[in-house]
Amino acid sequence: MQGIDLLSIREQFNLNRILLCFNGPISRGLIEEIGKALRNYLQADNAQPGAAMDVFGVYIELTQNIRHYASRMNYGERDGSATVVVAGGEDGHYQVMAGNLVELADGQALCDRIATLAAMDKRELRAAYKTQLRQPRNEQGSSGAGLGLLDVARKSALPVTARLVDVGNGRGFLSILAVV
Repeated sequence: MQGIDLLSIREQFNLNRILLCFNGPISRGLIEEIGKALRNYLQADNAQPGAAMDVFGVYIELTQNIRHYASRMNYGERDGSATVVVAGGEDGHYQVMAGNLVELADGQALCDRIATLAAMDKRELRAAYKTQLRQPRNEQGSSGAGLGLLDVARKSALPVTARLVDVGNGRGFLSILAVV
């Protein structure tokens, strides 16, 4: 068995200013613990309080969405795992990336929704958020009624991007990037 080159991984993390990286099954408790670690990293990185709150909020929204989706789809531990990376940018922004396996049709629908949000300016995003907030909640629908994704788009300094890669068997790996 060939060992993993941890030095190479460490160098990649340092090169890309990665504050936090997680890959594996994600639970509510783990989301909270990683969130606490993220707050500590942001504090140590001297992030502005508002920016730190936005990064934390985007991290929570993306990871909870992954957890809810995996639960709703009855995915097992392996298929329901997530990959989460938070990196600092040289421009003072932070990149929050999260990815997971999804059904291809669900992933494409989300990519289309994100592309629609990416075309909106801040004023349009605010109006869409207020409109969505006033919509009646569907008891059988998703818990957030789309507010979370709108909130992520509103907190992002750049348009949110998504990428879907077909991995076979009707599934894809969906990656979402928000720059806060």
